[in-house]
Amino acid sequence: MALSTCLVSPLRPALAALRWAAPGQRRGLSAQPGPVHTLNLRGIFPPLTTPFSATQEVDYTQLEGNLCRYASIPFRGACGGVCALANVLGAPLCQLDGLCHEGRWQEARDLQHRLIEPNLAVTRRFGIPGLKKAMEWFGYYGGPCRAPLAPLSSPQVEELRGIFSANGWL
Repeated sequence: MALSTCLVSPLRPALAALRWAAPGQRRGLSAQPGPVHTLNLRGIFPPLTTPFSATQEVDYTQLEGNLCRYASIPFRGACGGVCALANVLGAPLCQLDGLCHEGRWQEARDLQHRLIEPNLAVTRRFGIPGLKKAMEWFGYYGGPCRAPLAPLSSPQVEELRGIFSANGWL
């Protein structure tokens, strides 16, 4: 789902509630003479929950739809991401952010290309069990998977290890 195809209609009740809760900030004409006020949502960050499917897997289609709907709200100054990889490779992700702020775009691009496959592996390909296994490799405690999730099989562990190794992380 592209951001351009997002629908605003599911958000209208929420925006109406915000306008009702903050009548002095209503957009448009005021009943009283004076300046026109606008609804200023700067600095308000809405919570974004992770949706799960019936099989307890992350529902990436629904998550994308949620992100799409939130992108259409007039919030300003908000930033963020789905950062599962930060549980494993936090320092390189901070380095990537620093390179971007410094304008070192080629170095940032090279680093990001090394992060793409491991990120896809711990989000889409192997999910939470893959993330927990990768955390173990980097000295963190991910703990056992809770039901109904099962730990990775030996071939899956080797495939995940190959992805991290091929990109220079192991």
